Amino acid sequence: MTDAVGWLSALILLATLTRQVLTQWNDRTSRGVSRWLFVGQLSASLGFIVYSLLLHNIIFVVTNALIAVVALTGQYVDRRNRRLQK
Repeated sequence: MTDAVGWLSALILLATLTRQVLTQWNDRTSRGVSRWLFVGQLSASLGFIVYSLLLHNIIFVVTNALIAVVALTGQYVDRRNRRLQK
């Protein structure tokens, strides 16, 4: 049951972050989104991956690895959108 709560929470968080990046992609704008959001998100995810590995917590390793992918994708979308707005 404990792992189920962890996996469900991870899915909710990933769905929320992914939806934000998809909205930016579709709207072709990054208005209201700080460039530093994705830098901070990626940095925190990398730190949490190391922490989770040290604790042998696979749920958080997987979750934070996927969040890091979302952060990299978000950074790409942000750069694309800013280039399109010029």
